[in-house]
Order: sequence, then structure tokens, then C-alpha cells
Amino acid sequence: MKTYRIAVLPGDGIGPEIMQEAKKVLAVVAERSGVRFVLEEGLVGGAGYDAYGTPLPDEVMKMAAASDAVLLGAVGGPKWEPLDYSLRPERGLLGLRSGLGLFANLRPVVVFDDLIAASPLKPSVVRGIDLLIIRELLGDAYFGKPRGVRGEKGQRVGINTIVYTEAEIRRIAKVAFDIARTRCRKLLSVDKANVLETTELWRDVVTEVGRDYPDVDLQHMYVDNCAMQLIRNPGQFDVIVTTNMFGDILSDEASMLTGSLGMLPSASLGEKVAMYEPSHGSAPDIAGKGIANPLATILSAAMMLRHSFGMADEAAAVEKAVRAVLADGARTEDIRQEGARIVGTIQMGDLVAERVRAFKA
Repeated sequence: MKTYRIAVLPGDGIGPEIMQEAKKVLAVVAERSGVRFVLEEGLVGGAGYDAYGTPLPDEVMKMAAASDAVLLGAVGGPKWEPLDYSLRPERGLLGLRSGLGLFANLRPVVVFDDLIAASPLKPSVVRGIDLLIIRELLGDAYFGKPRGVRGEKGQRVGINTIVYTEAEIRRIAKVAFDIARTRCRKLLSVDKANVLETTELWRDVVTEVGRDYPDVDLQHMYVDNCAMQLIRNPGQFDVIVTTNMFGDILSDEASMLTGSLGMLPSASLGEKVAMYEPSHGSAPDIAGKGIANPLATILSAAMMLRHSFGMADEAAAVEKAVRAVLADGARTEDIRQEGARIVGTIQMGDLVAERVRAFKA
């Protein structure tokens, strides 16, 4: 029996609730496919700080590095905002990314036919959207040095440094071109090459890599224009590759095309271990109420099946199960629609698991 070790990190807020539903679906996948998932749980983020005084305990980092994949819930919340910057829950997330070498973040943005009405944009604008944003994760101002706040001439000065090496750009560009080849063979690289020398290099290197992919149509766009085009005509995009900071902003903007962050999964790929997590936050205001939407976490688990374990058929079964449940009219509070059947976190997980079990193996 094939065995996969998964580091399960529920995190904070609604993280533990939605993680339970993803585990429920994975159990059904294991039943129907004859594989074994060994789940090892650890505390990160605020939960890690509360228990160990650090948002990323050493033993959790070791467990994640030794796993075949990491499944993360969500981290953060107002409770930990007074902490020193180095101890906040988000530092645990960044520590996982850097410690595991997770350099490529994949954020699919898919508008489900049954949820078109949830989008703030006109149905004619969002219908059929299926795009993928690939964000570089380990460079840019998020990790560049020098950084910090210091005193200078009698006032405070904040400093962050944008840094990219040619190797970092080339690495993410290859991932983007390879993925574009599996889709519509269109790739858009987003930068600010008219202002930032760092992204002038980005454009040059992406163009150079593109010469090895003559079958992929490469285009370039400035980030401000891309932000506008995502609202004006999102259907023009298929695969977008961009920097850490621009990707952070654009992926959140694109997520609202669907009407709910609760529907969007993500994957962060590295050389060995990948990490999968929903695109939304920890939503501490609804934690414990049993109303959180688990679908983004369940869909993140589907991405894990596909990208880390090579279980494409099982991943597709989970994704089809989600679509079927939505088509049947089940909705959590965040995607409430008139005439729909409102269900809680556990019931939504049950419905998806039942659908996966019903599909022929």
C-alpha cells in the first residue's frame, strides 16, 4: 500500500474546523484509492506561540520538512497583534515558506457556474473565468535586506529592500512556462519595468526563458494595468506570473471575482516538499460557530493530491464533488444565495465526502 506522510497544521481561528473537513475527505479518498495517508499534526501561528512561545516551533519545522506534503489551515488574529513583529503568527507562515524553499505559489481563480451571482461583477464579465496566478514567494521586499524601522536625523525611517537574483526569476519563470504548456499556452508576466530596475531585470529574464518555450505565447503587462484589466476583462487571462509583492495584491484582487475567498485554494511548491492552504485568513470572528466554509481547504487538499502525490483522478473526483454539492444548492453563510440550502461547516464536509465516495473509483 502506497503511503504518504502529511504534516497537518490547522493553525488559528477557523483553521482547526475547516481542517477537520479536509481530513474527512482525504479519508474517503484513501478508502477508494487504496493508499494510506499518515497525518501528523502540529501547532503553528498563534497556536504555536501560545503553546511554545514561537509561531513556528522547531519540531513542527522538522516534521514539515520530513513530510511528503504540508496541509495548512490559516494563521493570525487580533489576539496576537500586540506581539513583537518577530513573534506574530504570520512569521510562522513565512518561516515555513523559507524553511521549505517554497518559491512558487499557485492561486487558481475559478468562477463556479452556480456561484456567478456571488461575484460583485456582472455575470457577463466573470462567467467562465479559469485563471491561475503564479506568485514568486521567496524574494522581493518580503525577504530583502536591509529592512526595519530605525531612527535617522530625529525621525523614524522605515526600510524594505526589493531584491531579485537572476536565478530566482529564472526558476519561477520555468514553473510558469511549464504550467502554461498544460493549459492554453498563454503566459502573462506582470512587472513595473518602467519604474523599478528589479522588475526590469524580471522582464529581461522571463523573456530569455521564453525563448525555450516557442509554443507558449508570452506577453508582458505593467502591474497597474493588470490590476485594472482584472476587473475590466478578466477573461483575457489564463496564466499570470509575477513578483512576490505584486502577486500578493493581484491574487487577492482576483479572488474577489468569485465572490468569496472561501472557495479558493492555493499551493506553494518547492524543490521537494509543497504546502497547500486556503487563500482566506483565519476569520477569528466566526471561529467556533460552525459556519466557516471548508471548500477552499478541501480544494487545497485536491491540489495536494494532484501536485504532490500524482493522484490526478482522485483530485478531479474531489473537485467534481464540490461542483456537484454546489449544483445541488448547498451553501455556507459566506456564499448564501436566495433559495439555497444553508449548511454548516461539518455538513458541507459531509456532503463533499459523500459525493467523493459515490463516484466510481
